Amino acid sequence: MNMFASIAASGAAQNATSTPDSVAATAEPVSAKGQNNTQNSGAQFSIGIDLGTTHCALSYVDKTASDGDKVVQGVLDIPQLTAPASVQALPLLPSFLYLPHESELSEAERILPGAASSDFITGEFARSRGAATPIRLVSSAKSWLCHPGVDRRSPLLPADAPEEVSRISPLSASIRYLEHLRWAWEQAHPEAPFSQQDITVTIPASFDPAARELTAEACKAAGFANLTLLEEPQAALYSWIQASGGHWRKQVQHGDIILVVDVGGGTTDLSLIAVREREGNLELQRIAVGEHILLGGDNMDLALAYGVARKLAQEGKQLDAWQTRALAHGCRAAKEQLLADANLQSVPVVVPSRGSKLIGGSIRTEVTRDEVLAMLVEGFFPKVAVSAKPQTRARAALTQLGLPYAQDAAVTRHLAAFLSRQVNALAEIDGLNAEQTDGSTFLHPTAILFNGGVLKAPQIEQRILEVINGWLDEEACEPARLLDGANLDLAVARGAAYYGHIATSGRGVRIRGGTAQSYYVGVESNMPAIPGMEPPMSALCLAPFGMEEGTEVALSDLELGLVVGEPVRLRFFGSSVRRADQVGTMLDFWGPEELVELQEIELNLPASGRAAGEVVPVTLEARVTDIGTLELNVVPVGGTDRWKVEFDVRAETSAEAAE
Repeated sequence: MNMFASIAASGAAQNATSTPDSVAATAEPVSAKGQNNTQNSGAQFSIGIDLGTTHCALSYVDKTASDGDKVVQGVLDIPQLTAPASVQALPLLPSFLYLPHESELSEAERILPGAASSDFITGEFARSRGAATPIRLVSSAKSWLCHPGVDRRSPLLPADAPEEVSRISPLSASIRYLEHLRWAWEQAHPEAPFSQQDITVTIPASFDPAARELTAEACKAAGFANLTLLEEPQAALYSWIQASGGHWRKQVQHGDIILVVDVGGGTTDLSLIAVREREGNLELQRIAVGEHILLGGDNMDLALAYGVARKLAQEGKQLDAWQTRALAHGCRAAKEQLLADANLQSVPVVVPSRGSKLIGGSIRTEVTRDEVLAMLVEGFFPKVAVSAKPQTRARAALTQLGLPYAQDAAVTRHLAAFLSRQVNALAEIDGLNAEQTDGSTFLHPTAILFNGGVLKAPQIEQRILEVINGWLDEEACEPARLLDGANLDLAVARGAAYYGHIATSGRGVRIRGGTAQSYYVGVESNMPAIPGMEPPMSALCLAPFGMEEGTEVALSDLELGLVVGEPVRLRFFGSSVRRADQVGTMLDFWGPEELVELQEIELNLPASGRAAGEVVPVTLEARVTDIGTLELNVVPVGGTDRWKVEFDVRAETSAEAAE
């Protein structure tokens, strides 16, 4: 009875400090079903949005003109500034915000025609302007949005801007990208109001519940009404299905395991999707999702920048930290051009001057195709054994505030660890439990689908195929075949739009997914205090792997004790390997790689006439919402109310912790 109470008591001593824009640490009453917005079957268009780390894109399907395998689909060209007072409609909106000085640009130079006045610039001009003045450039907002170590509602971007530069929060930056996309749609389709269409926004499969909640919040703030969240690897596969024109069933068969490798601007996303036959029809089921790996194009841009800086140093041209940051943005643009055009051999890069005391004038250099490929292929995709693990090192006691990048830059080592960890993923799946060869050391994929701008380089594609097929050959397996994808920049947006179409039409293949992990809450045993020993911790399963959207489960037979009237913290865990656990399963022991601790959950259950600090019997309910987020509700025994437990998306600062 007092197990929850002991958890709560451990956190109740620290009063939660809140700020005006922080998540309330109070559990709020919700309706009996906690309804969310769902897609509207009467909408004319299904809109898919790729809210990417480096680019955003919008695709749409005209539902009224589509029927079966015949799908009428387009990509919206997004109007954006490309230079002062110069507007161009492009298929991609770079995910960059520039915060100009009040005297830097006139309003006419920074405002899009017909758009509301603003003090920021979004898109291509923001990226190019920020390359010369990086202290005013907001980038990688999506990576910051899922950073559990910071308050994602606080103005902290640009991260290392001086005090005189205004800052915005990762949440606000995401809202501004989404608002720009909505504005662009309404300019192009005034006859089809955005709020009346079906909207599907993509997220990394590895996003934790807090990051999913924040993404949904950003969408709501931007005016998105009929919203669904879809994992990016699934969107890429939907795009492949749609592009096949109904012939995808001829390219895969029962028992196929599709590995989706998505290397984008900020993350590496890995997913496994199985092909099953049921009642004579092929169906797709997601069986595994990788960890959140902050490793992508951002890392590669920085690596290229340091490589070019070393080349300049050999020429006697030393760069300071500010210039190196500017060089990284220049290398980003050079990399994208070189990967997009196979005939291009080099791209000039200009490093801006910092004045006569440092360097008298701008420095001109170039980034070559050979440099890019050597750095990317050998540095980020080395040949490794399948037994390899990502390398880690002891971190320094003091570090600068920044993104929690992966310590090991080798994508292939992360891939090896993922496949090895999922070696038993088929054991609990009917119809597939006999597909894995006895004695296997990793799960054997039979097909591979690539996604993400980094993988536009055929040399990188070939290297990944070479590495994986080498692993398969060592275990006497057939080589994995490559599933040809569409435009890697647009596949996610196109797949999201297609998904929204089939979700409401009821026609077309659906990928069975549900929750990407099993989720658990920590429960401390109620035992007397023993010097030097913490109370044993158990893990209570709240939502099993694959729990479908729109479903709810109640642990009504298990009563726990919870402190009321005081802020408490609950430890929260996830597992991508434990698939047999059901709701209510209590784990007393688990291996080091079986459970991963996630964001804490904060709540303050109102006392409601009881004394603050009193222990109240409660039960728990978990719900996967219609848009794909996870809710946890606390229900007082014998009461009629229930309270939604908000995921802690506001990290405690060191100053607060010291109070």
